[in-house]
Amino acid sequence: MRRGWLLAVALSVVFFVAAGTETKSAETAKSETKWPTRPIRIIVPFAAGGSTDVTARVVAQALSERLGQQVFVENRPGAGGNIGAEAVAKADPDGYTLLLTTNGTLAVNPSLYKTLAFDVKKDFAPIALTARIPNVLVVNPSVPGNNVADFIAYAKANPGKLNFGSSGNGTSPHIAGELFNVLAGVNMTHVPYRGGAVALTDLLGGQIQVMFEPLAEVIQQVRAETVKALGVTTVKRSSLLPDVPTIAETLPGYEITAWNGMLAPAATPPDIIARLNRATDDALHSKEVQEKLAEQGSEPVGGTPAEFDAFLDSELIKWKKLVEISGATVQ
Repeated sequence: MRRGWLLAVALSVVFFVAAGTETKSAETAKSETKWPTRPIRIIVPFAAGGSTDVTARVVAQALSERLGQQVFVENRPGAGGNIGAEAVAKADPDGYTLLLTTNGTLAVNPSLYKTLAFDVKKDFAPIALTARIPNVLVVNPSVPGNNVADFIAYAKANPGKLNFGSSGNGTSPHIAGELFNVLAGVNMTHVPYRGGAVALTDLLGGQIQVMFEPLAEVIQQVRAETVKALGVTTVKRSSLLPDVPTIAETLPGYEITAWNGMLAPAATPPDIIARLNRATDDALHSKEVQEKLAEQGSEPVGGTPAEFDAFLDSELIKWKKLVEISGATVQ
């Protein structure tokens, strides 16, 4: 009799434990599936039409299909990306406000600006590295030579006579030019503009002679031969300009790679970050997204949040050194 009673008690315990586990699992599944229930906003801290904006819109469309909710892009330009980044850092960490921005905002600005309203490492949760983008050394057709070696020789023979334009102090094109000055032993003068398009207009007009421009923004001029492309700033050649060598083929150690990535406010729940990462990584490995990004010279990346976080750590160190080389500061 006592043995039967003990067996009944044991079976009851097993039943209640199993039921509790099942209930907990159901609750967990419910919490993981209730997001998203409304549209998701990706803030791009630059004006519409640039390479980062294009990337964000391609990714947003792909995420809409994968998450079952509309994902839209909102442009909040200003202060080198800081205005939009601050808005995301202070947004509710509920997975409905995201940031897609560049190495300029995330890796350069912490060293360039004396004060920022956000901390890159503390205020954001990395989701995925979205794309790498090469810059291209382009010159006005009046500049002699058709390769990097010829260009260096001309620059050394004409110190101070070459002006290189950029979209602003401390931007990737600016630092690309300053690094070129150091490694090549030349003395080009930096001319900052309020945007790359304005600088490109002056390059075409001959007011400046050199730019280290993002491939997406200059490829049409290269193809039309209104500018000469001498070298790409990345380690590997671009598939869009396979005949244009890398600058590193002439200047070993030279490398400037622009990139963009997606992040969320720091306290966003881990399960939401995981879902966003899976959807983003899947999109970046899809043929459709890869083809669309390749059209503008971007290389889709993807990967895990941990990989993006580690990459960001290394980029903060790298760009701090490059900012020091450039001598750029912003009050």
